[in-house]
Amino acid sequence: MNGVLEGRVCIVTGAAGGMGRAIATTFVESGARVVVTDLAADRLDVLRSDLGGDVAALAGDVSNRDHVQALVALAVSHFGRLDAAVNAAAIEFERGPLTECADDDFDRMMTVNVRSVFLCMKHEIRAMLGNEPTAGPHHRRGSIVNIASTNSFKPQANQPAYTASKHAVLGLTRATAIDYAGQGIRVNAICPGAIDTPMLRTAMERRQRDPVEVAKRLSPLGRFGDAAEIAAAALWLCSDASSFTTGHALAVDGGMLAT
Repeated sequence: MNGVLEGRVCIVTGAAGGMGRAIATTFVESGARVVVTDLAADRLDVLRSDLGGDVAALAGDVSNRDHVQALVALAVSHFGRLDAAVNAAAIEFERGPLTECADDDFDRMMTVNVRSVFLCMKHEIRAMLGNEPTAGPHHRRGSIVNIASTNSFKPQANQPAYTASKHAVLGLTRATAIDYAGQGIRVNAICPGAIDTPMLRTAMERRQRDPVEVAKRLSPLGRFGDAAEIAAAALWLCSDASSFTTGHALAVDGGMLAT
């Protein structure tokens, strides 16, 4: 699908991480002008250098309203508009059931995983509403993709706050899709399964899990997904190829939710 986003302006949050980095890379390769953000400023600088092309970067916290406003303003001021966004920033660090979940940990999970999506969509949509809709039957103004999780449907043990946050992301996605469908803005979610990222590897080490056993247990395909496979799904959802798709939760999970 090279060239399918030619000339379009896209924001990718959590861009220095595994899935976010793959998404930003795929979008640049597909002709998009990309604005990337992440809390890890040093890794964001490396990403911007690696991507080359027409890329802008702004390090910061997407659960902070001022940063999100500045991020969207950068896209509009630097590139003239905003056409698409993938909200991929998230954390996961739990090791126990609900009674062992600290109040502050719950609040942090909801802030990073849910508040950030709320704020990003709020300001992304405001920018997209300023776009003239495309001619023809699609009347496109913009497309947003939120990274949810298979936990949005099928919780794993000892992840109560993370599971709650990903249910919330899916709820925000669906409600917002309904509200803005008539204005040419599509909103969808991707629900990744076990994707081979640094966050997954860290979680397995924290829980002392065997990667081979985890892969077989979580996917009928018997392997971890690759971040590039999530990026391909995000590319499709941000392209005109998915023009009749909104409010959808796309599982990219190796069959996990089918079991």
